[in-house]
Amino acid sequence: MVKRINTLFDVGTLPELGTLPEKMHAWTIRNETLGEPIKAFQQEIVPVPKPQKGEVIVANMSAGINYNGVWASTGKPKNVVAGNGNYDDSKEEFHICGSEASGIIYDIGEEVTDLKIGDHVTVGASQYDENCEIIKSGQDPVRSPTFRVWGYEGNWGAFSQFCKVKSIQCAPIPDGMNWQQASVFTAAGVPVYRMLTHWYPNNVKKGDVVLIYGGTGGVGSMAIQLSSYFGAIPVAVVSSDSRGQICMELGAKGYINRKNFHHWGRLDGYLDEDNQRKWTIEAMKFKKAIWKIVGERKSPAIVIEHPGMDTMPTSLFVCDNEGMVVTCGATSSYLADFDLRYLWLSQKRIQGSHSATPKDYEGYIKIIKESGIKPYIGAAFNWDELPLAHQLLYEGKGTDGRMVLNICK
Repeated sequence: MVKRINTLFDVGTLPELGTLPEKMHAWTIRNETLGEPIKAFQQEIVPVPKPQKGEVIVANMSAGINYNGVWASTGKPKNVVAGNGNYDDSKEEFHICGSEASGIIYDIGEEVTDLKIGDHVTVGASQYDENCEIIKSGQDPVRSPTFRVWGYEGNWGAFSQFCKVKSIQCAPIPDGMNWQQASVFTAAGVPVYRMLTHWYPNNVKKGDVVLIYGGTGGVGSMAIQLSSYFGAIPVAVVSSDSRGQICMELGAKGYINRKNFHHWGRLDGYLDEDNQRKWTIEAMKFKKAIWKIVGERKSPAIVIEHPGMDTMPTSLFVCDNEGMVVTCGATSSYLADFDLRYLWLSQKRIQGSHSATPKDYEGYIKIIKESGIKPYIGAAFNWDELPLAHQLLYEGKGTDGRMVLNICK
C-alpha cells in the first residue's frame, strides 16, 4: 500500500518509493486559457491522481514535446479540454497534456501484474480498453471506440510531476538509453515502424526508395534510421544544407533542399493549363532530384508524409506506380489537394496511419534492441520553458530532432 503524504515536492525532486504526495506541480490548459501556447499553458498545483484498475502512476523524469501540445493549447482541430471525461474518467476542468514520457512507477492499480513499484519505464501514447471486443478479437486498436491518445484526448499527461497511464502503455527502457531518449523513442518510432511495415503490400522492401519530409524532425529522423535498417534507400527533404548533413549522418542516401523549389502548397489556379504546366515542370525537377540521388530513374515506393497541405500534391506526383503515400500528420495544414489522375491512372495509394498495435510495439522494440537505433534529440527544455517550446512549434521554429522536457534527473 502506497502512503499518501501532505508534502508538496519541488519540481526535480521525488519522494521515497512507497509514498506519494497528495498534490503536485503541473502545466495545465483550461477553456479560458485556450490560444497560443505561450499563454495557454499555466502552472498549477493539482491533486496527484489515484490509479484505477489496470493503471499505474509514473513519476515523470522526462517528457517528449510534440504537436499534440500545440493542438491541445489552441483547441484546434478540437477542444480536448471540453472533452475531458469523454475518453476516460477525468472530469477535471483542467487538462494536462504530454503524450510521451519516461519515468519510475510509484503506484499500481488492481490487476496490474507485469509491473512493480520502482520499475523504470517508457510510456507510449496509445490507450484503449483491453476488454473491448474489437481488441479481444485481435483487430487494430484504432478501430475500437475506446481508443484515444493519452495526454491529448486523455487527461493526466506527461507535463506534470506524476502521470496516470494504463499498464499496457509501459515498456522497459532499452539498455543504453537515458531518460531523455527513453521518453521519445516510441512516440515517433513506433508510428514510423507502422508506416513502413504495416500496410501490405506496400510494406518497405530492400532497395525501395523512401522519400522522407522533415528529415531532422522526430518522424523524419527515425524514418531515415528505420528505412536504412530495412535496406531501403532513404532520401530526405530538408530546409537547409546543414540539416541535410544531419540526415546524411543518420543514414540518408542523400537530401533535397526544398527551398530550391517553388511549387509547394495547394494547387491554386491549377485548372488553368498554363499554371498546371508551370507546376508540373517544377514538380518534375523535384522528381529528377530524387533520381539523381538514387542514381537511376527510380521513384519512391513509399513517401513518409506528414506536412500535409504544403507537400501532398508533390508526394502523390513523385510516388512510384503502385507506390504509397502514407501520412501521419498535417503540420502545415490539414487541408490538401492533388491531381486525382496521378492516383488512379498509376494505381497509387494514399494511406492514413495512426498510432500502433501491440504487435507494432513489439516489432519496433525488438529492432531497437538489435540495432542500437536511438532517437535524435535536438533540444532539451527546462520545466519553466514548456510554453516557449510549444510556441516555437506553433510558429514553425521547432528545433532539429526531438524536443524534450527535463522534469527530474
